[in-house]
Amino acid sequence: MDDPVTFPLPPLALHATHGGIWLAERGPDPDQKSVRGLARGEAIALAAERPLVMLNAPLVGQRLGYAEISGLDLLELFAFVAPGRFAVPTPAGMARALGLDPPETDAAATATLLDIADVILGTVEQDWPERHGAWDVAHALGRLRWPWAQALIQRMREPERPERGLFAKLPEWEETAPRPQPRTITISESDAVERLGRLTGAGSETREGQRLYAAAATRAFAPRAGEGRPRVMLAEAGTGIGKTLGYLAPTSLWSERAEGTVWVSTYTRALQRQLDRETERIFPDPAERRRRVAVRKGRENYLCLLNLEDALYGGFQGRAAVLAQLVARWAAYTRDGDMVGGDLPGWLTTLFRRAGSTALTDRRGECVYAGCPHYRRCFIERSVRRAEEADIVIANHALVMLLAERRRDEQGGRALGRIVFDEGHHLHDAADTTFSAGLTGQESIELRRWIVGPERASRGRRRGLAARLADVVSYDEAGAIALEGVIAGSQALVATDWLARITEGMPLGPIEKLLSAVRDVVMARATAADAGYGIETEAAALDGPIVEAAGDASVALEHLMRPMVALGGRLLAVLEDGPDWLDGPARARIEGAMAGLQLRARMISAWQALLGRIGGPPDPDFVDWLAVDRVEGREFDIGIRRHWLDPGRPLAATVLAPAQGVLVTSATLTGPGGDWARAEARTGTRHLDTAVERFMAKSPFDYAAQAEVLIVTDVKRGDMAGLAHAYARLVEASQGGTLGLFTAIARLKAVYARIADRLAREGLPLYAQHVDPIDTGTLVDIFRDDPRASLLGTDALRDGIDVPGHSLRLVVMEQVPWPRPTVLHAARRAVGGGSAYDDEVVRARLAQAFGRLIRRGDDRGRFVLLSSATPSRLLDAFPPGVPIRRVTLDEAVRSVASGLPNPAYIGHQAPESAGNGDVA
Repeated sequence: MDDPVTFPLPPLALHATHGGIWLAERGPDPDQKSVRGLARGEAIALAAERPLVMLNAPLVGQRLGYAEISGLDLLELFAFVAPGRFAVPTPAGMARALGLDPPETDAAATATLLDIADVILGTVEQDWPERHGAWDVAHALGRLRWPWAQALIQRMREPERPERGLFAKLPEWEETAPRPQPRTITISESDAVERLGRLTGAGSETREGQRLYAAAATRAFAPRAGEGRPRVMLAEAGTGIGKTLGYLAPTSLWSERAEGTVWVSTYTRALQRQLDRETERIFPDPAERRRRVAVRKGRENYLCLLNLEDALYGGFQGRAAVLAQLVARWAAYTRDGDMVGGDLPGWLTTLFRRAGSTALTDRRGECVYAGCPHYRRCFIERSVRRAEEADIVIANHALVMLLAERRRDEQGGRALGRIVFDEGHHLHDAADTTFSAGLTGQESIELRRWIVGPERASRGRRRGLAARLADVVSYDEAGAIALEGVIAGSQALVATDWLARITEGMPLGPIEKLLSAVRDVVMARATAADAGYGIETEAAALDGPIVEAAGDASVALEHLMRPMVALGGRLLAVLEDGPDWLDGPARARIEGAMAGLQLRARMISAWQALLGRIGGPPDPDFVDWLAVDRVEGREFDIGIRRHWLDPGRPLAATVLAPAQGVLVTSATLTGPGGDWARAEARTGTRHLDTAVERFMAKSPFDYAAQAEVLIVTDVKRGDMAGLAHAYARLVEASQGGTLGLFTAIARLKAVYARIADRLAREGLPLYAQHVDPIDTGTLVDIFRDDPRASLLGTDALRDGIDVPGHSLRLVVMEQVPWPRPTVLHAARRAVGGGSAYDDEVVRARLAQAFGRLIRRGDDRGRFVLLSSATPSRLLDAFPPGVPIRRVTLDEAVRSVASGLPNPAYIGHQAPESAGNGDVA
């Protein structure tokens, strides 16, 4: 075979930052490159007339103010050649991933883009680990006019024989017998400590607090005292104790000896990934680890192969079709098909401006289960089965709560027996969301679409309930009648363009008329201060049109509910009768439909309960309110919402009481002051009829020497220019490494717009949530990778991110994080002590934010609060011993620039001896 004619390497690369725009050009000698600066207009004109090499085209477009820019994006090329491999999406990060020297200036970074292209394209000229399937995908991308396609095709060797396609290559899962009940065993504290020693490794530092923690955690694995009385351990382990390995020691020991499953639950994806890595210490052999450890997430996180097939063969067009091909490349090499927080690079889908990524997962509960041709290769089904067989299942709080609720409702369902809740201070928030209800326009239209499918011309594969059950009900007349009733009843739900009709005063059907009445009430009670943001009002003192509309809507939901229950009954009868045509795939499909019907029937029941209170007396256990949800003044949803006043009650009844043993752990479980009553309230354990054990190990860090808190007294509240000036000066003084935390997105955007260019000219890159077209996880990766970078964000960055070392040395909060005055907060505040409840919330948020700063023993840094009105009573939110000073901005800047904490401080006594664990 003749050597192919090589497509010339791209000669020009464009790089844009807030500090400037650069163009690199390859000379006659490929090793020689010239770099020059460009004006914005010249860069846009050049990009419009020819393809340029760039890195992260959406980000470059944002920097240029030209959103539609396109070119030869190196991230797309990397995703094709190295699917599933990690790389920080910056010139320096990509260079490190490819073995190149990282550039130190923006001009050098521009030239490095050409080197990166050379290395990646050079990879395909030889055999490489992800070669299989690349030839066919490259040609498919060529037909889509993907800019890199020809350069790849002319460098790759054609396979000697046709390669198996993705859907034939993926392995099939196999059915296995249900796992038997775990054995009843007791783990000794000494065995747990010995296992901990094996996990930490020979020669590692002995941490007494960690040893005491591991020993105490064994009590959650003892046999329970009686039904509904689990073994419960609340364990607070300060930052630096090493609680992850501390509880994995008894967890792995119990699962091994009892031959049972332990569910380890987190609140954030970051900790989920960390836990997954830590299990390598328990099972060093990859094959054994894959068999005994499973990561379990909700269905909406995983790639749906049927959706992907539809996207590959005509369902997607344009850029969305390119994304589908790159996802197909990744699907052939992924560990588990997890598109959200798994091994799919978080930056990949953002390159396509959300063009089609959500359509590749099952976000609407439309799975046809065994009716799908890819059922035996399904990533979702594989994850479910792996979790059933695994010793350790790593999940999240919401999923654990949903599974516990589902198993409680299932006849003969086995409860989640042993659970470890890490990030236990978030149990209240997770339960608050999981056990809530909301009759909204978005929820209603999703239910309608689940039942009837698409009601307009659509290229998608979306199918309604009738299509999914057509062959099943054809054998059962009563089932067919019930299905017809469900479809007829769904016509009362909101339909396409519902929001436009309501805003124009022309609602159709009982649910739309109800939502229109809700909107009228909310708008009538809104104040000028609500302008531009979501608005809400209590579901109190309601009469007239909304009460009448609620009654009509309730009747309509009853007409939908009855045939749904009847259909579920008929499907159950079919399963029990076991007709000749009922094979394994048909049974699985019926079981899937029954699960979907049960879930939605429960939701409709909650809606009916909610409507039953409209116009009547309030239910003391719940908080009900009416809401119009808006983003920057644009309405996107309307509805009635209900939350438990104390979500710990359903948490205890549904999740905790049925379990055998529960360990709830966190670094901030009790909050400042070590309030165990607060911990029991926030975790729902106070509602259990069993003794709750407690353990506390204080952080070993010397906060007096490692950190300092500065309260700036001369930045005026509401002065946006002054706030931005303060942020810029502090970031410059710290030379980057700054995490800026905001309580409002609008203020974050305003500060970012004012200071990004200024900092870039000093060689200090600035990134921001809600501004940069990059997902939050990737923003944190970039921040962690570059010690001179800074990152601005909101709540998601206040808790759950781990950036140890020099990359994070300054945390700046723009004001005291007071809770937003919502209807729900007001209700809880009224029963929680008024202003004392507010203070408790603020202390927890301050403690979580401060916790980002010191992550290991050699960390040093400062926490700056730009609020002169910070009450002294809140200062105990910070660890005992940390120096606290009230200073001017000039003094804060000097202090940050000095790099060393000042020993003069206010607010706390000297730190207590650290590292000792004591049982309360």
